Amino acid sequence: MADDRPPADRDRSRLDATAERAIRKVRHRGGEAGRIRARQWEVTLVISIQAGLAAAIAALLAKNLLGPGAHVFAPAAAVGTIATAIGQRARRTFELLGGVALGIIIGDTLRFVLGSGPWQTGAVVALAIAAALLVAGRGGALVGQAGGTAVLIATLAPMERGLELPRIFDALVGGAVGLVVVALLLPINPLRVLDRAAAPIFEILCEQLAELAQALRERDGTRTMGVLERLRATEGDLGRLHDALSGADEVVTIAPVRWHRRQQYHRYARSADHLERLLLDSRAIARWSTTALQYDEPIPPELPDAMGRLGQAVAAMRTECKVGEDPQRTRRLVQQCAELAGRASASGVSSFGESLVTGLRTAASDLLRAAGCEPEEANRIVRRAAGAGEAEIQPPVRRQLHRARPTRAARARRRAHLAARTRNDGRAGLPARERPAR
Repeated sequence: MADDRPPADRDRSRLDATAERAIRKVRHRGGEAGRIRARQWEVTLVISIQAGLAAAIAALLAKNLLGPGAHVFAPAAAVGTIATAIGQRARRTFELLGGVALGIIIGDTLRFVLGSGPWQTGAVVALAIAAALLVAGRGGALVGQAGGTAVLIATLAPMERGLELPRIFDALVGGAVGLVVVALLLPINPLRVLDRAAAPIFEILCEQLAELAQALRERDGTRTMGVLERLRATEGDLGRLHDALSGADEVVTIAPVRWHRRQQYHRYARSADHLERLLLDSRAIARWSTTALQYDEPIPPELPDAMGRLGQAVAAMRTECKVGEDPQRTRRLVQQCAELAGRASASGVSSFGESLVTGLRTAASDLLRAAGCEPEEANRIVRRAAGAGEAEIQPPVRRQLHRARPTRAARARRRAHLAARTRNDGRAGLPARERPAR
């Protein structure tokens, strides 16, 4: 039915709808920002408690095991291990120990050769930093500890003997205490960390695929370009997901209380890999959608419907995999997406539209793999569903049945049969009515 409202009322309705969408986006972003702040507060609280506990235990052990002295470096090394990025704590501990050893070796050697003084201290530190950078290949705990230990040896060793061994033992005690606190006393829940890191990627995929489908229905190239830009701005979320995977791998490796989570972690890690591929597929779909609209190519209604089904499948996969259910709804939605893509291809699309169909089929396969399907099974499901969609629009033409060429044995039998008939007729090659009378 045609819209018989006055133009002013129609314009007001469009403005109201636009304002409502903007308000929903602002509320969604505000809620997401609140959840992010809550996660940050929780992580801050856990790391603070771990650092304080590790510093206290390291100071107590250094005092009781290493004898009298300040032993400042033991709690400092423990805090340095705790405060580093999750997933790098074991490596940080070895870097601390390596940096201390490298600084002691270079500092003692050069102090013996060059002596003590301001310019000798500068030379010792410069060579220690250079050697650490050559060993590590980048900055980090090893470089910092090599330089700090070199400064300590070059400046305090002439006045106070025996600094080398306490420095090494302090590093050992502090690093070990930091790892014990992380692994035994307050280990994180690896799956919870992974789910929180993957949540923004799931949300943006669901939201932007729905937005892209609506923009294609309205043939709005500006909105499709906005979707592409927002999908490209997810590098930070991917980086946090990789950090969470590294941290979870560290926890399920060194924390005995989390060893029963190893299988779940490996399954989640495989899904996260395919989730990243799905994000890249979605960027390609958004780019091809923008280009197809720029070239004014035909967009069958099945294409935006397929994108909408893909976004619903992403949301269903997160829900089903989070509770450990068999992803049946995810498979059903993916099959619908592939079937709609096949119908769109059969309806008639141009070059970039065909690229859209290919991108949707690729994304559907990657989503099935993220849900736990094997690659061959995922490709088979998508190919079968897309073929069924194409057959609904363009049924396959039945091939005409051609008579098979007779085999050599059949030809021999036919010749033998003709020869027998000829002998019975009397003369080879003459019709029966022309036989001579006897």
